[in-house]
Amino acid sequence: MNFAPFSFYPEIGMTFFRRPASGTASLGVFPGSFNPVTVAHLALATAALQRVDEVLFVLPQAFPHKEFSGASFSQRLEILGLAVSDNPRFSVASSEGGLFLEISEECRKSYGGDVRQSFLCGRDAAERIVSWNYERPGVLREMLDRFDFLVAARKGDYVPPELEAESFRRLELTGEFDHVSASEVRRRIACGLTWEALVPAAARDKIREVYVPIARQWAE
Repeated sequence: MNFAPFSFYPEIGMTFFRRPASGTASLGVFPGSFNPVTVAHLALATAALQRVDEVLFVLPQAFPHKEFSGASFSQRLEILGLAVSDNPRFSVASSEGGLFLEISEECRKSYGGDVRQSFLCGRDAAERIVSWNYERPGVLREMLDRFDFLVAARKGDYVPPELEAESFRRLELTGEFDHVSASEVRRRIACGLTWEALVPAAARDKIREVYVPIARQWAE
């Protein structure tokens, strides 16, 4: 599988900053706010490569249930690009939509309808997805008809409802990551504690450049 270098690729709906030239039959879709990206994010994506050809990190331009704060959209994209730069099976894009169905449709337009999609998440996110009070009935079923989920354990394994069990597959992570989160990185930076081990080495300098001034601003 050949990848083009990290650069700009405009698409309808989805904008790619790094993507494969060809050869993707199964796609792991990893949406997130990546504020900032952590070693847990990369561990989950790396584990997914046992199941899919490519993992696409997706940063939505707008979130349905939160707003951008702290690091800007462009800063998060730059940090994410640095973090994934050494793995040719990782790609990066932004989406216009923030809902899973919207992101899935944008992926379908970019990759084609024959590419199998699997969305990546942790146990806590999977529980929210299944129990969420969606605006209209049938949304969960519609999602599960379009894609499945690859779920990593996070403070426990995810046990899906029996009717949805086939749509949720377990991801085995190499290492312990329950203590790692983007919020913990931000907390440690704000408190002057060590945080570097929680983020990818390739992105540490940029994370320091972006997040230390933000922490100082919030402390004032």
